[in-house]
Amino acid sequence: MKQQEHSLPAEARRPQVLQPRGWPQPKGYANGMMAEGRLVVTGGVVGWDVAGRFADGFVAQVRQTLENIVAILAEGGAGPEHLVRLTWYVVDMDEYVSNLKALGRAYRDVMGVHYPSMALVQVVRLVEPAARVEIEATAIVPR
Repeated sequence: MKQQEHSLPAEARRPQVLQPRGWPQPKGYANGMMAEGRLVVTGGVVGWDVAGRFADGFVAQVRQTLENIVAILAEGGAGPEHLVRLTWYVVDMDEYVSNLKALGRAYRDVMGVHYPSMALVQVVRLVEPAARVEIEATAIVPR
């Protein structure tokens, strides 16, 4: 069985979206994901550069955070297409909602059109006072 799995095209080995029949199609996320392979996880990642400087503004911080996640995933041999879950922590839900179009563009620019399961939580504050967003990522890389 393992031999056959490796002979499958990459598309067939990517995480599968779990969409219960009759449920409305989510936009920009998946209700559930299923995958088999090596687990790659990040801690809470924020929107700073390698010098510890935060990007200016919410959308810019999200973009930098996603770029940072991609860099961490690459260290584990993963890419955005292997993501099965993202958990977003924001300090202002209204800031998130009022920037949905720009956030969608930034997300697609960095992550492509792969939308894993996601959760969005508003928090009182993050450890880094200048941070507007923190994201945890989980990816599964096929063996």
